[in-house]
Amino acid sequence: FTGDFHAMTSANNLLSAMIDNYIYWGNALGIDPSKVSWRRVLDMNDRALRHIVVALDNNGQVREDGFDITVASEVMAIFCLSTSLADLEERLGRVVIGRSFAKKFVTAKEVRAAAPMTALLRDAFQPNLVQTLEHTPAFVHGGPFANIAHGCNALIATNTALKLADYVVTEAGFGADLGAEKLFDIKCRQAGLRPAATVVVATVRALKMHGGVAKDALTIENVEAVRAGLANLKNHVENVQKFGVPVVVAINQFTSDTSAEMEAIRALCDKLGVAAHVCRHWAEGAKGDVELAKAVKQLAD
Repeated sequence: FTGDFHAMTSANNLLSAMIDNYIYWGNALGIDPSKVSWRRVLDMNDRALRHIVVALDNNGQVREDGFDITVASEVMAIFCLSTSLADLEERLGRVVIGRSFAKKFVTAKEVRAAAPMTALLRDAFQPNLVQTLEHTPAFVHGGPFANIAHGCNALIATNTALKLADYVVTEAGFGADLGAEKLFDIKCRQAGLRPAATVVVATVRALKMHGGVAKDALTIENVEAVRAGLANLKNHVENVQKFGVPVVVAINQFTSDTSAEMEAIRALCDKLGVAAHVCRHWAEGAKGDVELAKAVKQLAD
């Protein structure tokens, strides 16, 4: 809704168009059309476009290509790690788009795409200030996939938030064994940040699935399945602790969760020496997460 993804889609596909245009008009760098690795993107999961052929009907060099989704674009990852427009342009310029007939890597800068791509991203590079239903300010800025990129919002948004608030909460997607570790290893190293506390989110439903329960049986109480699935939560907590960051567990409660099931989670957390808090924000708003917020504040202080 902020327009960021549209700008990134346009910048990514501008590079694709410039690559094909460069090959069509002389190809001074000797780019091998069969070795172009840069793909087009679209903010939609359209399976039929994953593998296509471009430039048919005498519109350039016919070659195989394909579309990824926008959040999987290298532009998205670069955008979210850049500290300024100059840094953004420099990073975009280093993108490898393919190889030449001489087997040398060719970059976006060499096809003169870095500057116009940055121009398309100029407005989107400014963090988007929005608010929650309870009027808490929030930045929604960028969103690279954690399974192929670093899974964190824009670095510039986090740094801006840190200048405006005493406490800043940021999300690292795809679990503590992927998103959180990439936050620590990539984003924090790039920005010189050190998180003061980490919240590992767990649900009874997910732990039941890890314990072998079928999807259609998740609403039935099954304490043993929760206990079996707790090995997953244990590993997530221990992974974060290895980074020297204090941890608290948030149990995101569903209406079908029972007291016995949540008590099983608390029992494990007690053994690990971390607090666990039941969260009901989905029904009660901020009031349903007060105890978690107090625990995070205590860890951070």
